[in-house]
Amino acid sequence: MDTFTAIRLIEGIDEAEEFEILEAWQYLIDTGIVWSLQGFYGRMARDLIETGVCYLNNSEEDMAV
Repeated sequence: MDTFTAIRLIEGIDEAEEFEILEAWQYLIDTGIVWSLQGFYGRMARDLIETGVCYLNNSEEDMAV
């Protein structure tokens, strides 16, 4: 996956199953890119992490807050 594809899936531009959208979120979290995108992405990523749907790698913990 790449950033462009992940954003297209999340935004609904490309059709995707729910698990593919969650994989896109996890990709953006894993790469740390999610924290530099507009606010919606960071807030949603934080919510997905807090509810246990996605996870934050220890090396990125400082970026999330």
